[in-house]
Amino acid sequence: MRRYIYLFINVCIASITFSCEEIIEVNLNEGDPKYVIEADLTSLSSDQVIRVTQTVPFNADVPSKPIENARVDVSNSKGEVFNFAHQGQGYYVVENLKPRENVVYNLSVNIDNELFEATSKLEDFVPIDSMGVIEERVFNESYYFVLFKFNDPVDTPNYYRYSTSVNGSPFKFSSAFSDKFNDGLYVTHQIANSDNSLAMGDSVVVRRQCVSKDVYNYWNEIQFANPGNAAPSNPKSNISNGAFGYFSVTAAKEYGIRIEVL
Repeated sequence: MRRYIYLFINVCIASITFSCEEIIEVNLNEGDPKYVIEADLTSLSSDQVIRVTQTVPFNADVPSKPIENARVDVSNSKGEVFNFAHQGQGYYVVENLKPRENVVYNLSVNIDNELFEATSKLEDFVPIDSMGVIEERVFNESYYFVLFKFNDPVDTPNYYRYSTSVNGSPFKFSSAFSDKFNDGLYVTHQIANSDNSLAMGDSVVVRRQCVSKDVYNYWNEIQFANPGNAAPSNPKSNISNGAFGYFSVTAAKEYGIRIEVL
């Protein structure tokens, strides 16, 4: 059974801060320690954050080891160089980098003379046509999903990533989509939060990003990872030299909605 609900919709504009930073939860195989670089630069703000950590044994008291002595730089095809400053706990920040269209960005992370590099380009943002919520009932339980409807550009590979914040909580990855089977069509994306627990009265902010193919592949592996597997495979990174994590430069927008019945 499906029931459509009329909702109040607004578009959120927010800057990136530590308090609303997305939490990335990835199960990694044990083995030799690996560096993890989480670099998600978006058009939402000129304040950008990159985190550099190292994996620890499964039974360690902390989830990861912050790396505090890295040199983190991002350069672009316009000849600009942005030096990220360490702010503690492996977080490196810069305050004057707002990604631009048709510009290629290069990541360089140097840790004890080990160099890790990646390249990313801002993809065109695909605007939505409408937004709403759908209720689905399964075994008398109600589940709510945010809907995005839009025209997918024809003859152009497009990849989408969504994260959600519920009632002011940190953003968490929700889902990733490809237009492999619906290129150029009128498309509906159905979005839930990470644990599928949206409820009446919740205020939800959905962050929509148009990502590159390699970044889509990374998140697609995460969303289809089998949590019951004792040794899940590590998602394939687009960063060189065996690092985990990813480098992404994206056009992004945030959309706010409240789940309520009028």
